[in-house]
Amino acid sequence: MELEHRFDLPVGVEQAWTTLTDVGIVAECFPGAHLEKVEGDTFTGSLKFKAGPLRLTYKGTARFVEKNAAAHTATLEATGTEGPGSAGTVLVTAVAKSLSPNMTQVDVVTTLSLTGRPAQFGRPLMVEIGNRHIGQFADAVSTKLVGRGTGGAELVDVDNPDTIAAAREQALHRGDDSGQYVRRVTGDRSAAHRSGDGRLSSLLTTALPAALVFVGVVLLRKLLRKDPAPAAPTDS
Repeated sequence: MELEHRFDLPVGVEQAWTTLTDVGIVAECFPGAHLEKVEGDTFTGSLKFKAGPLRLTYKGTARFVEKNAAAHTATLEATGTEGPGSAGTVLVTAVAKSLSPNMTQVDVVTTLSLTGRPAQFGRPLMVEIGNRHIGQFADAVSTKLVGRGTGGAELVDVDNPDTIAAAREQALHRGDDSGQYVRRVTGDRSAAHRSGDGRLSSLLTTALPAALVFVGVVLLRKLLRKDPAPAAPTDS
């Protein structure tokens, strides 16, 4: 499953980006995270969270696969296990954009893949968990920076997990790295979502043809059911 969230931080873009790429601050602000060891851009730790009646703890490693200071983007990949047969992979890309000298917009795209018990969670529950954790993280970072939260995070989009899995498989088959995959898959979609062009294109390519076919079928049925006109009387 892929989730896209957006939130604002009441600081300049450079300070926001530096904060979001600081492993210690990220671990401190993300609910349930515990940092154990840091070696450069790779670190180990655990993440606890509640999913319905279950309380889960994932232990594993994470690393920054990309950090671009000029573009203010960073991609983090994490893998962990919760128990026998239960594993998870998370790919998170954050993009910081300056709105003003003291306000930065942050877009976070999270691609999540789970196996074992957690994989049985329904899609609505996974969205709820993502909303809660990203929202709490956004407020925690804002509070650390300026002493107050900014209202959590907005869920911008949710992508079908089957579509994401297929796209990722194709990217890996071509030999693309994780950062390239995320930039290509989410970049065009996010831009189209924000401009509205993506929705219009989807409407024109799917809904409109379907509507035309439906109208054609209705008209055809009416013509076939219409009683034939009575024959004209003939002169005797």
